[in-house]
Amino acid sequence: MPELPEVEVVRRGLAEWVTGREIAAAEVLHPRAIRRHVPGADEFAARLKGRTITSAERRGKYLWLPLGPDDALMAHLGMSGQLLVVPPDSPMEKHLRVRLRFADGGPDLRFVDQRTFGHVMVTPMTGGVPEPITHIAPDPFEEAFSDEVFTRRLRARNTEVKRALLDQSLISGVGNIYADEALWLAKLHWARPTRALTRPKIAELLTGVRAVMSSALAQGGTSFDSLYVNVNGESGYFERSLEVYGRRDLPCSRCGAPIRRDPFMNRSSYSCPTCQRKPR
Repeated sequence: MPELPEVEVVRRGLAEWVTGREIAAAEVLHPRAIRRHVPGADEFAARLKGRTITSAERRGKYLWLPLGPDDALMAHLGMSGQLLVVPPDSPMEKHLRVRLRFADGGPDLRFVDQRTFGHVMVTPMTGGVPEPITHIAPDPFEEAFSDEVFTRRLRARNTEVKRALLDQSLISGVGNIYADEALWLAKLHWARPTRALTRPKIAELLTGVRAVMSSALAQGGTSFDSLYVNVNGESGYFERSLEVYGRRDLPCSRCGAPIRRDPFMNRSSYSCPTCQRKPR
């Protein structure tokens, strides 16, 4: 699933291509893509027609296009969602779910989703973010994010550090890939109890989170297949720089020990058995 860097790459593309443009028409080609827009497809289209997109914003893994101060078009890409900017006369994509056309006759904005796990909806804004995601914590690149608040809340948890990193109510935007990479940078095993973490170690972990996601963002994100692309349909290249994720049995670049894979929450965790000692 796309994480913060991948979603930020898409947000930047949207900011360049759709900001200031008036929506001429919205077409829903698959109702599941707007399943959380309860009033349905006709109301969805009516709410968008004639509205002007004022910017492109993001919190964690969620994107939204403000339509003025009161509401926005919000998107969650899910496992395979893509927001593509394409010429209006381009052939319809096989998995096209929602299409926005613009009054200027320029490029469409299309939501393509092979697995239809993602969704888009028009939603009211509350406190500067879409109403459905007010419970999501700020991400580590936001001004609203407080290292001190994060540290205090993390140490109050009785859980494993990786589970805490994936808790979007504590810190948003960090998913399985970048959690493993940040934990490797901080030399922390994914199962280390949060209550055992010192303040300096938490500061080191946050530094690792920001570092790995900044590096991924600079390389356009991580693409393991053709499903994650930016608004121009291009893949990211950070996969080539991963230190542990997906590198089972390959040597750790820091100490040479073979990378270990462990089952974790129906997924996988990758770590170095030497650099990231398992807690007793």
